Amino acid sequence: MKERLINLHNNSYSPYSKFRVSAVVEMKDGRLFDGVNVENASYGSTICAERSAILSAVSAGYKRGDFNKLYVMCDNEKIGMPCFACRAVINEFFEKSCEVICMNPNGDEQIHTVEQLCPYPFDEDDLK
Repeated sequence: MKERLINLHNNSYSPYSKFRVSAVVEMKDGRLFDGVNVENASYGSTICAERSAILSAVSAGYKRGDFNKLYVMCDNEKIGMPCFACRAVINEFFEKSCEVICMNPNGDEQIHTVEQLCPYPFDEDDLK
C-alpha cells in the first residue's frame, strides 16, 4: 500500500499549500478506491484525500458498512492525521472497529480505530 500511496501523490492538486496527501479506501469486498487532496484558491472549496476516496466509493455504489480500512499518507516525514471534517465523514461510513492507517513515505505508521479517532461523534442519534 505504501508504494500506491506514494504514487498517488503525483495526482494531488495542491498548488497553494504544496502539501500533497493521498488516501486509499479498502472495501470489505477487497476493492480499492484512491483519493488525493484537491485544492482551490477558495480554501473552503478544497477537498481532502480521505473524503475524495470515500466519496469515490460512494459514487460507485458502496454504502455505509461496506468500508473496511482507510490508508492515508502525507508527503513529508510526519504521520498526518485526518482533519475533523474527514473524521465526520469517516464516522458516517465506517464501523467503529474499522482501522485508519496513517503513514509517511518511510513506511512509519500509526493505526487507529474509527472509535479512537472519533470518540464523541456527531451522528444520526444526535438528530433524534
